[in-house]
Amino acid sequence: MGFREIAQIAGSAMTAQTTRLNTVASNLANAGAAASSEQEAYKARKPVFAAVMGQSSLESYAARVQVLDVVETTEPVRKMYEPENPLADATGHVYYSNVNTVAEMTDMMSASRAFETNAEVLGRVRSMQQSLLKLGEQA
Repeated sequence: MGFREIAQIAGSAMTAQTTRLNTVASNLANAGAAASSEQEAYKARKPVFAAVMGQSSLESYAARVQVLDVVETTEPVRKMYEPENPLADATGHVYYSNVNTVAEMTDMMSASRAFETNAEVLGRVRSMQQSLLKLGEQA
């Protein structure tokens, strides 16, 4: 596998982790959102990733990470009895988002670490390329 393929994989993984971080930020921003119906309540979103394999020139295989979609979670929203709330429905219930802030913070730390790891890979690839150029100058 050449440097170009390594950089392509790491770069696409960084793009995927950026999507993941943006999704987490959106979920955290809406963690306390209230609504007057279950359908209107904010539902946490999660990105769906896929490893895409392809063939590039010179019979080498290229791979990348692709974001297929961002989907809503299937966990139920929180239903609270708050008849004094202006958003309460006819039965006095208010519906809150299904965002689990602890899980979102954990996901955020995981995505940050994955992004940093891929940035480190790109830095090492660049360093190896520069070392190869220096070897070529010495020869």
